[in-house]
Amino acid sequence: MTVAALRHLWPKTLRARIFLILLVGLAVAYGLSFSVLYTERYMSAKAVMLGTLENDVATSIAVLDRLPADQRADLLDRLSRGNYRFILGPGSKGVPDTSSRAAEITGRLEDAVDHRFPLSIEAIPGDVARLQAHLSLSDGSPLTIDITPRGVMPIAQWLPYVFVVQMLLLIVVAWLAVRQAIRPLGDLAAAADALDMSSKGPVMSDAGPTEVAHAAKAFNAMRDRIAHYLEERVQILAAISHDLQTPITRMRLRADMADEGPGKDKLLHDLGEIERLVQDGIAYARSSHGSGEKFSRIDLASFIESLCYDYQDTGKSVAVVGMVQGTAATKPHALRRILSNFIDNALKFAGAAEISVERRGESDIAISVLDRGPGIPEEQLDAAMQPFYRLEQSRNRETGGSGLGLAIAQQLAAAIGGSVRLYNRDGGGLIAELVIH
Repeated sequence: MTVAALRHLWPKTLRARIFLILLVGLAVAYGLSFSVLYTERYMSAKAVMLGTLENDVATSIAVLDRLPADQRADLLDRLSRGNYRFILGPGSKGVPDTSSRAAEITGRLEDAVDHRFPLSIEAIPGDVARLQAHLSLSDGSPLTIDITPRGVMPIAQWLPYVFVVQMLLLIVVAWLAVRQAIRPLGDLAAAADALDMSSKGPVMSDAGPTEVAHAAKAFNAMRDRIAHYLEERVQILAAISHDLQTPITRMRLRADMADEGPGKDKLLHDLGEIERLVQDGIAYARSSHGSGEKFSRIDLASFIESLCYDYQDTGKSVAVVGMVQGTAATKPHALRRILSNFIDNALKFAGAAEISVERRGESDIAISVLDRGPGIPEEQLDAAMQPFYRLEQSRNRETGGSGLGLAIAQQLAAAIGGSVRLYNRDGGGLIAELVIH
């Protein structure tokens, strides 16, 4: 298997990787321990069996060799053991056995009789593996040692089942250990995903081991620092925007008193743009801090129709194309500000706007403002929500605003527990969508 294939099979998640490493490592360790135990028990049992065979056979052959021939048969049963027995005579017909086991048994038996009696080992065919060692006693009488090597069982038969149970327990313990180790990372990731500077959410719990508590405290401290920096930035923006109003007002008064001419008109136009930019900056600063407006329950259909009629009364092309009945808990002024921003953009760049309201799931309400304007390039949809970002290609500077309208709408949407999304409309145009959760 190639390295690329192995890399493809390697788990993608940290949880699976740690679990696999622990499981394989511990399984190999258990397997080695089991193998060492099996080998040691096997070698010990074989050594005991061969040692017993060597010592007992040496004594038995010596006794049979010294007895008269007519008395040897009486001792055969007493000299036999569970894995071998003595037969007076040539024994059964077999085939030469050249296996290592036969050679080892032959060597032990020759050592036992001190090489005084030449031995030959034959394997006896049959259902049970048997060996027969043939030799001749001092008086020339043939003697056969019928050996039935028992299958050496170095471990109890129930031990493999215990090994399986241990492996299952190992899997469970490894999974619990990995879960315990990875859960703080999941909590940290969830806290990072839920991080929203526009709302004061709950802090990350610092309960748990020392390392987890330290990471949680560091994350909470980082969150507080980010919130402080953002608040400081907004306060600076609000302060500058507020302080600029006084010199702008003085400049406007002086321009009003100046003589009529093209220069005066241009100056008043520029002052108007600066004043709108300052007002948008103050509005953005206020929206980021949230307003003091309380939540109240409104009739959604009446609210949307009232907003639509206000635009229609001024000759604007605004229509409701979809509506749902029922009420919604929200901040009415913030909701009106958001939808007015969407409608104003649609009227500015498309000349007409459509409003659609629908329910999603059990509690979500989606309010969409649709237009048939030039839309926004896909790669700039996310950037369009950023403060002071202007879409130079699709929205020119003459018709564009300060670049704060959508940012203000996003801030207000977070304040009422909603979210804003922009996406291009099939067939051309843009959809600005507010989802109230």
